[in-house]
Amino acid sequence: MSNMKYILVTGGVISGVGKGVIASSFGTILKSCGIEVTSIKIDPYINLDAGTFSPYEHGEVYVLDDGGEVDLDLGNYERFLNITLHRDNNITTGKIYKMVIDKERRGDYLGKTVQVVPHITDAIQEWVERVAQVPVSDTKKIPQICIVELGGTIGDIESMAFVEAFRQFQFRAKRENFCVAHVSLIPQPRSTGEPKTKPTQSSVRELRGLGLSPDFIVCRSENPIIQSVKEKISNFCHVAPEQVICIPDLSSIYKVPVLMESHGIVEYLNERLQLGIKSLPRRHMKQWIDLSDKIDNLRHEVCIALVGKYTRLEDAYASVIKSLQHAANTVGFKVTVLFIEASNLEREMLSEDPVAYHEAWKQLCKSDGVIVPGGFGKRGIEGKIEASRWCRENGKPYLGICLGFQASVIEFSRNVLNLQDAHTTECEPNTLNPVIIDMPEHNTGDMGGTMRLGKRTTVFKETSNNSKIKRLYYGKDRIEERHRHRYEVNPKYIIELEKAGLVFVGVDTDAERMEILELENHPYYVAVQFHPEYLSRPMAPSPPFMGLILAAKDILKSYLARGCKLSPRESDYYDSEDDDYGITAKHLPISQITNESDSSAYSSSTNIVD
Repeated sequence: MSNMKYILVTGGVISGVGKGVIASSFGTILKSCGIEVTSIKIDPYINLDAGTFSPYEHGEVYVLDDGGEVDLDLGNYERFLNITLHRDNNITTGKIYKMVIDKERRGDYLGKTVQVVPHITDAIQEWVERVAQVPVSDTKKIPQICIVELGGTIGDIESMAFVEAFRQFQFRAKRENFCVAHVSLIPQPRSTGEPKTKPTQSSVRELRGLGLSPDFIVCRSENPIIQSVKEKISNFCHVAPEQVICIPDLSSIYKVPVLMESHGIVEYLNERLQLGIKSLPRRHMKQWIDLSDKIDNLRHEVCIALVGKYTRLEDAYASVIKSLQHAANTVGFKVTVLFIEASNLEREMLSEDPVAYHEAWKQLCKSDGVIVPGGFGKRGIEGKIEASRWCRENGKPYLGICLGFQASVIEFSRNVLNLQDAHTTECEPNTLNPVIIDMPEHNTGDMGGTMRLGKRTTVFKETSNNSKIKRLYYGKDRIEERHRHRYEVNPKYIIELEKAGLVFVGVDTDAERMEILELENHPYYVAVQFHPEYLSRPMAPSPPFMGLILAAKDILKSYLARGCKLSPRESDYYDSEDDDYGITAKHLPISQITNESDSSAYSSSTNIVD
């Protein structure tokens, strides 16, 4: 065993308390000290991965470069820490049991009875130890610290094997290499307004009973907690007062690592884990302080309508919303997202629920721009098609992603090519004009892991030099973005569509699959088959989202004319040329910029993902 250091983040009282942001903030603070960090998320469910979940179950499915379909917290890690993670950085009960059962079938256990202890717990420890050693960025450096987030709450039956594994692991790693941070809720009943510490006391007691003693107790609350409450938690939970960290709801997610750092976390971890930090780098945490201050001081607003089918749960579109915020903040705007249920835009709704129908169209019409994100299934598809038609005909800035890309092709085929029954075979298998079809190599009959997944190359056509989207990508001939889809544009209709004015400016490396479409003579009508939201960063916004925000405020043309640079008036968001983040945003590629994470537990601003 190497001298790899581990920080285990557990949760108590309720799920969704913000463990992902706390874990990301630990990593952010340590990275600012010059320490290489990696992260692992443990999900106790039996599913092999998140790929088959409805977004209403756990929010969006986040896709990694290697095609791993994982929990959205890995998006938090990548954005906060500016690292590239892999599918093995997400552990599930299903993955662990499958690995052990496969070994048993091969006879690796030599006829022994296979049990939770030691076989499952050993498998967990070996997995963590192996993945912690994997380089996570372009530097190819081995991480020095691995932050492990255990999903769910302490006491859950599902997570018991993992808790026992880490009880054993603390001795395997040795005390100076392993510490625990327990994130708990401090409820504040409205009847009295008094913070209640009993749930946290019970949670810590249960954690200790399972053999793990917290080094930090991170207390989440709606409002700030006074010193006497902090001291009470210290007394009853057997930790020093400086080991109790109070994180109330904050105006910006970027303030979480700044607030945590102000509690002296670096000094404590340096001593507890023997990190050997002699002195902190100059301007330590300054970039995060600047970023949160800038967002707090945004003076203008841009309104974007999101036409989706999972709008009842914000986390279903988390990365999309964060990408809109990244782009808007860079230009100096606060983004307001109007969530429109796609099915409410459909004509049938006029007779079923006219109030919902008219309200949906009112929201769409008053927006500055429209985004139609990805999704699956038939419900809401006609509403997405109607939204893309309205944007095309009325010059409204529009961005379609994945299913939004396909909806744009269907709409154009119906209303410009007059193919009235044009559709996708996903929704209408027997349509006479299947302009969207499934990809043969992915039509295996199974659901999990059978899509076109992960980072793929998109090539801009030679004829696309003047296209807005290529110029937004700084004139690159090819780009790499992450994909997650099972359907594509039918090659039989491409020539006819392009003759009518729907231009496919980007294709795959074999020029067989259409990746990007754009309408000429339109302020901004762009749709992409890939998911650009997965690579967006706060200081390096995704180009398609940047284009939408700029067009929504009618400054895209001037931005492109200046070679994708903001004018002094537009860039008043930045302080000056000596601002590290301002320079980063303008001059570094997306893959090299830090990013942040989002959690509705910390911010009152709108959050959601596709």
